[in-house]
Amino acid sequence: MDLLKVADYMNRYPVTFTADMPVEMAVARLIKGRQTGGPVIDEQRKIVGFISEQDCLQRMLMSTYHDQQASRVADVMNPAVLTVKGYDGIIDLAQIMLKAKPKLYPVVDDDGYLLGIITRSDVLGAIDKELHSHYGKVG
Repeated sequence: MDLLKVADYMNRYPVTFTADMPVEMAVARLIKGRQTGGPVIDEQRKIVGFISEQDCLQRMLMSTYHDQQASRVADVMNPAVLTVKGYDGIIDLAQIMLKAKPKLYPVVDDDGYLLGIITRSDVLGAIDKELHSHYGKVG
């Protein structure tokens, strides 16, 4: 199982966001893409933040209570992003996911450029697939 790598199971075409995007547009992208959050990137696809459904929901509720104007992704995103590398092991990531809160991690290269995302479901599927391949060899 040490051979299972993040790059083999990640989504290479995730929903992404820009810092100047209106939160309402980010919400629409999250809903349409069925992602719980996603990386905020600059023009070169370098990660500058992360926005989640929770971030958006919190801002939208505040806006309804206070009748505020539209916010930008930069106003609600988290600039401290937990990321993984494509060459990281699935088992190592699974162990991190047991301890850390994120259900979705941006996958970056060594320079911080976005390659894709990997979710808890992707990790679970990778481990399940590997275990099933071993079940067929037993007996």
